[in-house]
Amino acid sequence: MTEVAPEPVEETIATACRLLAFLGLVRETTGHVSARLDDQRMLIRCRGQLEAGLVHTQAEAVRRVDFDGAHLDGAGSYETPTELPIHGEIYRARPDVRAVVHAHPRASLVCTLLGLELQPLFGAFDPNAMALSVDGVPIFPRSILVRERAVGAELARTLGMKPVCILRGHGTVATGASVQEATIRAIQLETLASITLEIARAGGRPQPISPEDAEYFRRLRETQDRKAQAHGADVFKWTWRHYVRLLEDSERGGVARLPVS
Repeated sequence: MTEVAPEPVEETIATACRLLAFLGLVRETTGHVSARLDDQRMLIRCRGQLEAGLVHTQAEAVRRVDFDGAHLDGAGSYETPTELPIHGEIYRARPDVRAVVHAHPRASLVCTLLGLELQPLFGAFDPNAMALSVDGVPIFPRSILVRERAVGAELARTLGMKPVCILRGHGTVATGASVQEATIRAIQLETLASITLEIARAGGRPQPISPEDAEYFRRLRETQDRKAQAHGADVFKWTWRHYVRLLEDSERGGVARLPVS
């Protein structure tokens, strides 16, 4: 069987940006995706002279830059995101992180404003989304732009060793070992927030699943992670392919965006 060569990371980042816009996790020009290159540099979605929003992102908008935003590849034609320290400071604090997604999804935003805690509300419906909340989803309490290194470092400390974080009155951050993993985690976090908000709107009180069931899925995820590390497999690859196919179909046929549910 002929192996399919992996696409360039720039293409994957561009696809992730368009996918996040298609699913409603980012709007207009807000939000960005990055991938670590080494201990000093990353690839990140930048804004060009013909900027038209994340839904139109192409690979040429993904440029090399260091963690401080200097030495931008293509300077003059492109500018780095205002909140580049979100990415740079997380990479500095977390050598294990290979990709970062910053999005502005509505349900996660509203949940923080209402004081609704994201808990493991369901199990087999979406085990990976549920797993994000088993040990708690950290909340960064400030709603300002993360423009300075000091604020980015504060955010990184709030994230700690968790995979995701919500910025109150602002948006979300998701990390991963790949762009695909970080993107799917951003989607799964919004799924969890959407269900939480739907229960609250219906007048219900979100109740977590039993500790025994939560522990079952924790062990299941640990087993998946060990297999992935042992065999180099990406447990997110099927979910990524599913969403990318939806995106491709929409781009060919002009299908309206698909909100996360």
